[in-house]
Amino acid sequence: MTRTSLNPASRSGLAFWWTMFVGLLLTILGLMIGGGGAWLMALGGSWYYLPTGVALLVAGGLLLSRNVAGVWLYVLTWIVTLAWAYWEVGMDGWGLMPRVLAPTIILVFVLLTLPAFNGRRAKRLGDGAYATGTMAVLLLACAVGLHHFTGQARSQETSPSAPASTTTAPSQPAGSAPAGQPDLTIHQAGPDWPVYGGSELGTRYSLLKQITADNVSKLTKVWDFHTGDMPSKAAAQKYSPENTPLEVGGHLYACSAKDIVISANAATGKEDWRYDPKVSDDAIPYGASCRGVAYYARPGADADQPCAARIVWGTLDARLIAIDARNGKLCADFGQQGIVDLTQGLGKTVPGWYSVTAPPTIVRGIVVVGAQVQDGQAEDAPSGVVRGYDATSGKLVWAWDMGHPDRTGAPPEGDTYTRGTPNMWTVAAADPQLGYVYLPLGNAAVDYYGVDRKDFENQYNSSIVAVDVTTGKPVWHFQTVHHDLWDYDLGSQPTLVDIPTANGKVPAIVVPSKQGQIYVLDRKTGKSLFPVEERPVPSGGVEPEKLSRTQPYSGYAHLDQPVLTEKKMWGISPLDQLYCRIQFRQASYQGEFTPPTVEKPYIEYPGYNGGSDWGSVAVDTDDGILIANYNDMPNYNQLLPREKADQIGFKSIEQGGGSKKSKDMGNPQMGSPYAIAVNAGWRLPTGLLCSEPPYGHLRAIDLKTGKTLWDEPLGSAVNNGPWGLPSMLPLTIGTPNNGGPLVTAGGLIFIAATTDNKLRAIDIKNGKTVWQADLPAGGQTTPMTYEIEGTQYVVIAPGGHHFMETKVGDDVIAYALPKG
Repeated sequence: MTRTSLNPASRSGLAFWWTMFVGLLLTILGLMIGGGGAWLMALGGSWYYLPTGVALLVAGGLLLSRNVAGVWLYVLTWIVTLAWAYWEVGMDGWGLMPRVLAPTIILVFVLLTLPAFNGRRAKRLGDGAYATGTMAVLLLACAVGLHHFTGQARSQETSPSAPASTTTAPSQPAGSAPAGQPDLTIHQAGPDWPVYGGSELGTRYSLLKQITADNVSKLTKVWDFHTGDMPSKAAAQKYSPENTPLEVGGHLYACSAKDIVISANAATGKEDWRYDPKVSDDAIPYGASCRGVAYYARPGADADQPCAARIVWGTLDARLIAIDARNGKLCADFGQQGIVDLTQGLGKTVPGWYSVTAPPTIVRGIVVVGAQVQDGQAEDAPSGVVRGYDATSGKLVWAWDMGHPDRTGAPPEGDTYTRGTPNMWTVAAADPQLGYVYLPLGNAAVDYYGVDRKDFENQYNSSIVAVDVTTGKPVWHFQTVHHDLWDYDLGSQPTLVDIPTANGKVPAIVVPSKQGQIYVLDRKTGKSLFPVEERPVPSGGVEPEKLSRTQPYSGYAHLDQPVLTEKKMWGISPLDQLYCRIQFRQASYQGEFTPPTVEKPYIEYPGYNGGSDWGSVAVDTDDGILIANYNDMPNYNQLLPREKADQIGFKSIEQGGGSKKSKDMGNPQMGSPYAIAVNAGWRLPTGLLCSEPPYGHLRAIDLKTGKTLWDEPLGSAVNNGPWGLPSMLPLTIGTPNNGGPLVTAGGLIFIAATTDNKLRAIDIKNGKTVWQADLPAGGQTTPMTYEIEGTQYVVIAPGGHHFMETKVGDDVIAYALPKG
């Protein structure tokens, strides 16, 4: 057989050096893919990479030795790659991308070497190399594009009409109860937005319907003001405001990352007053957040009296403050000249360990407040006690300390509230008429090690607890995770609705969870209205004797996806996908609730960001549709023995904090035998994720049955890319999201939350985006709406988020339809 070699005349030209470059490239890739493939096969993984690496190595060697056979060997390898990719993922565009995009680009490179070879046939093939390569790229683009427009959404059955109607209690004006009587009012959103979550029920639903799918395209920005609260250099990596303002009677009330409260004219955005509590940077816990404030009008009070209506909120440095809603001056009759010290009774703490980041819930004149105890620092941590204060006087009415169920007030002198107990860092919901407040609880002080937990901590961790707001005594509780070792605390505010049943409407509570289960309970008794199955879950890890053998799975609805497999590993090329496949095979993974391990990493899926997180769900209570945005990403974790953790530099916040390396890795968990290393989202060194997109979704659920109406990816790839570089690609990839949805009677869902810095309006009937606006910073918050003089406004405070790596800002922005 005649050997086809390089044309001598071209050896010093571009064709020669291009062929040498491509040959070297294939050789390097062959070594990397072949070596990694051998490792993966030894771990029990895919067979594809080893022979492919060998083929690339041989093809590269042939090109370097000036043999055209290297071209044909690579073409054959590319054809086999296409067949293998289709066998693994079919026409899934996101699945095809790391498998065939880079090999197809390299195919073009290889074909462009053909002009360097002798022979008429080679010349003819070389002349056609551009066309062949272009055709390959176009075919790939068509395959990915077809998936993008037809299959990516994972849409499920779509309902053209709304399901059966449910209702909530009628709206009543604030402070409508007579003086001296308990206020049983449920404050429904529309025309005001008087409570975080729209009402005490936490539905995030407004009765306003001026803005609809038909006219939302005309929505424009009408005003914008700045809080002025931007991070110092020391706090630059810790800002995450997450604020949703209130609006009552034409006045808007917002708070900034470090708890500055601003009142503005809700129609113009012009500032009326502000109150700055002067929170220092060292008080910032995991993030500087102020999700909202509470508004309270004293029943029967003369509106002209000082503090007849007041704004109440907690601060990062653990103060509960009340100011006059009219002028921002401290309410002298509340606590000590307007301030209550929430560190009383806690015992030892340091700035940033015990902080309030969520608005209190005020029901029947009682301010119910919990706090965030910074995760994973030490077993001996400040208490998770939840307290109720008189909304007028600021006096402690009750304290629920699960370690001392016999107590109703503060601990005796010299004692403290029980330390290290599960806390309520998020927002409670309440039924003023029933007199219950519903507390979503987290874990005991150390998330990933539970041997030392006390019985009452195991009883209440990751539970929804109904507490009688007049006595502070628990009425019932429902646990969503038994012996939680996965940081699956209840981050979402629960939502109170009436569920239609065969026996009529039942007052219910909807409890979303990070593990993706959505539970629906009778809010009077805590009994589930739908079957809850206790399914067997994996065992093992470092405390197998303590693990629960089962976990509760909801028969209503769930947001979790099928178990991960090696085929679901991702990246932008075969190399990083191979890296993720190796990591997958190296880790312990037995499905959901895989226990923490120390000898090797383990995969936690879903990760601790949900499922559902603090953004919570929204419910159209008129048409009976529940809206949930959620994340779909694993974590890649590992327990670290104490000796190794000490060498790395892990220290608790009480010890002054650890080394930068340790803080980047995870948490110290002092008092336990292990620190924890957490790779949240399971990120590659490039910053991309090891699991396949979409990473964020928006789902509509029939409130009555729990059936999915539609499910769409949420968020585009414009701001996402390797090494933090924006791709600028307007592909709906479904990004990680933090923040919640707003639903209106106009048939729209307003939501930001994604990492592409956009506010969207989505048609609730079909999940299609009908309007969007670019935000000046990250939209990791929840929008709200209200009406003034016949105009409906939609307001959002896009403050950005350090964890989501979006731009930080201080804007508060209002949108409305043009007048006339």
